[in-house]
Amino acid sequence: MLNIIRADGNAEQQALSLLKSRSGEVDRKVTAVVTEIIETVRRDGDKALAMYAEKFDGKAPDKLEISKEEIEAALAAADPKFVRALRNSAENIAKFHERQKQQSFIDTQPNGVILGQRVRGLARVGLYVPGGTAAYPSSVLMNAVPARIAGVKELVMVTPPGKDGKANPDILTAAAIAGVDRVFLTGGAQAVAALAYGTESIPQVDKIVGPGNIYVATAKKLLYGQVDIDMIAGPSEILVVADETADPRFLAADLMSQAEHDRLASSILLCTDETVCQKTVEEIQRQKKLLSRETIIDEALENFGAVILCQSFAQMVALANQIAPEHLEVMTRDPLSQVGFFDNAGSVFLGKYSPEPLGDYYAGPNHVLPTSGTARFFSPLSVDSFVKRSSFIYYTEEALKNAAEDIVCVAEKEGLTAHANAITVRF
Repeated sequence: MLNIIRADGNAEQQALSLLKSRSGEVDRKVTAVVTEIIETVRRDGDKALAMYAEKFDGKAPDKLEISKEEIEAALAAADPKFVRALRNSAENIAKFHERQKQQSFIDTQPNGVILGQRVRGLARVGLYVPGGTAAYPSSVLMNAVPARIAGVKELVMVTPPGKDGKANPDILTAAAIAGVDRVFLTGGAQAVAALAYGTESIPQVDKIVGPGNIYVATAKKLLYGQVDIDMIAGPSEILVVADETADPRFLAADLMSQAEHDRLASSILLCTDETVCQKTVEEIQRQKKLLSRETIIDEALENFGAVILCQSFAQMVALANQIAPEHLEVMTRDPLSQVGFFDNAGSVFLGKYSPEPLGDYYAGPNHVLPTSGTARFFSPLSVDSFVKRSSFIYYTEEALKNAAEDIVCVAEKEGLTAHANAITVRF
């Protein structure tokens, strides 16, 4: 059972230090294994993918690429309610992300100088989508829809085959709805390497996005620079800020909604009311017995969960900004007036009827969020994640002549006489 921690400047800091232990360096053995996989795929291409499929999955799939006909067939065979839910979700995601689009611009000045910026989508993006029991069709939508809005020309998805050697049909359904162009049956670090370098069958991509296990995350980290990535995702986390008006039933349910993800998931409640704290702990004990992943929830809450009784709203704000959570729920009397206090959070959920799963599946803002305190400096996945920018400059002879003295002065101060010469030689 969770104990209630009274915030006194020390006790809560000791409890929060556990969070830092989750984001330690990747085990060296994992790094060594992934490094070998990457080099083997780089050297042997499709042959390496088949070899690793046999090693890790028991057998290689009959064919690496899934045809468009098979993808459309999965959509046609899917539960109509599921299809409707995905389409509604995709529509909400699209509406939200359309507002993020940035335009190219051109600035024509009176002296003939022309400056500007060109914004365009990446040519090809790879989507990693877990399969099996960790198959999340919602992640397909969250990654693919913003990419499409950004103007990405080709979306290539990789997903591991199930025990039957086939792709998860729910994943294929989401891929059809999101407009994924090509789907390949391969998973793990080897799939990430295939996207980064290309093989005989899988085209090389410019960026890789999507969640995965420790081997996938390590591969993305090692390959960053060869290819762009979204982020290094850690275990899921939720922080709930509450006062005396919060409903303990909702608090308990929302804390467990993240705890069920992973034994390393973190669920923390900050609250200014002791009665609410106590009743929330009781509600967790009652509700968890009704849930299918009770064992995982228990372990996550035991190791990385906390209920912290705070002395004031200001103290809760300070702790929330220190933790910089992936998901932040604000269940207070007037959450809309308080949203501006919380500077460090991936996504903020305001009020008792905005639970975290609303953001996971439906509302529209992206659910690919910074974890492990990185919300201090990282942002959610967005349309900006899938574009690149180039600036351009045009100067007339007169404009350059007017600027020449300043440019030469700085160049010579830096000891770069060839830079200075590139200006003076024109006059």
